[in-house]
Amino acid sequence: MKRYLFIVACVLSLSLGTSRAGDNPLRIQLEPGERVWGGRIADGAKMPFRELDSTSLFLNSGNQVQPLLLTSHGRSFWSDEPFKFRIEDNCIIFADNIAAIQEHKCGTSLKDAYDYACRTYFPPEGKLPPNVFFECPQYNTWIELQYDQNQTDVLEYARGIIRNGFPTGIIMIDDTWMEDYGLWNFHPGRFPDPKAMCRELHEMGFKLMLWVCPFVSPDNYQVWSPIWDGLIRKTNGEIYPVLWWNGYSASIDLSSPAGYSWFDGQLRKLMEDYGVDGFKFDAGDFNLFPSDAVTKGNVTAWEYCHLFSTFGDKYPYNEYRAAWKEGGKPLVQRLHDKSHSWEALQALIPEMMAANLMGYWFCCPDMIGGGSFASFLPGCTINQDLIVRSAQIHALMPMMQFSVAPWRILDKAHLDAILGSISTRENLLGEIKEILQKSAETGSPAVSPLEFHFPAQGLDEIKDQYMLGDKIMVAPMCTEGFSRTVTLPSGRWKADDGKIYKGGRTITIDVPLDRIPYFRKL
Repeated sequence: MKRYLFIVACVLSLSLGTSRAGDNPLRIQLEPGERVWGGRIADGAKMPFRELDSTSLFLNSGNQVQPLLLTSHGRSFWSDEPFKFRIEDNCIIFADNIAAIQEHKCGTSLKDAYDYACRTYFPPEGKLPPNVFFECPQYNTWIELQYDQNQTDVLEYARGIIRNGFPTGIIMIDDTWMEDYGLWNFHPGRFPDPKAMCRELHEMGFKLMLWVCPFVSPDNYQVWSPIWDGLIRKTNGEIYPVLWWNGYSASIDLSSPAGYSWFDGQLRKLMEDYGVDGFKFDAGDFNLFPSDAVTKGNVTAWEYCHLFSTFGDKYPYNEYRAAWKEGGKPLVQRLHDKSHSWEALQALIPEMMAANLMGYWFCCPDMIGGGSFASFLPGCTINQDLIVRSAQIHALMPMMQFSVAPWRILDKAHLDAILGSISTRENLLGEIKEILQKSAETGSPAVSPLEFHFPAQGLDEIKDQYMLGDKIMVAPMCTEGFSRTVTLPSGRWKADDGKIYKGGRTITIDVPLDRIPYFRKL
């Protein structure tokens, strides 16, 4: 009977809570204490929103987007297309929506709102990325090699991993491994024998992924000639040169059979000829798609982002940074590049919580210590404690990814602490994999705010603790120092050091360099 009433309530909310496209602005009054999550993952540090300036889902801001808002009082707001919104005077104000805003009231908590949205808009497919993404660290060559990716140094990076006691996992060779953008062959000068390199990496125990993007160099006949009919155009029929972070390039029209099949053929050839396992798919951002671009499928910027993401779905070894409505998919996601700073580190947990609430469960919190190469140029100051604390946050997340080589920049004490974080993860790996399997099967978030599992306890503003599954609360160090306060929800909790605490209070704990505090609900 309760299930019947629940379904009736949802149907009624659908009929009463849907605004037509163009009904702008739509003003939704929030209840006292009602908090809001959702939209752009890059806004995670601002969640839950209280007062918020106008935010546009027509921009992905370097990361994933879901046209969904959830509240702590059991409400969800969805639209099939982007919209803008702001929060002021305890109201959500929607604007510029080009599709209906669908409001649903299906319970009284954030979890109730999430469960309804997950079932309705991003139901799990029951699939996981390959286990190696969770079982082993990923190692991206970007920070170490930057724009000088080459066979000698890639192999030395891999040997350094093993030599310094790190487990093998996935090696991702980043930008400039190829001859040119769109000429997806190993550069013969930098990679004189790529087949031998790939074979040696596999023999060491690594999987191999290569960085790719949807751009092709328009001034290289070898590149654009074979794909002439599969490129994005101007209205006059000319190729559209798009400005991105590496200059001007043409873009593959993934809505065109010619563009789609050509790109797929290039990547398949790398897998067949060299044994490459998969690809890091970079770009796809909304702002890199011109608003007046002409495509075969007449797609928008966000639809192009979606095409790019679904393109990689057939490659089990994949990684994405930009996505539109890809919640529930077995795609590997990563947070956008962070700087090497405590402020950037403090954004990891709230952004990971936001990603999971939007259905992006298989997500990596950027690169350990920061993914911005400018933070590691000669003369830059490296904070060794920050590297360790970053690794500790990664260790009890779905994935952990290195780029800067810890053995190059850390002393023995800090390097040992990094290795200790990997050991802690290995001790909990069975549970982590069970949590991710449950995400794939039921849609339950792997990482969530405390409010999700402990509603109405005044925990909605906590951004430096999170739930890993529904039984483990993680409280890593997110600031400089060696102690922190921890807020315990109601119940009894057993800490990683064996101490048992009564919940419903705040405690202060010591956090030496080699500790990742976590608490198991008894």
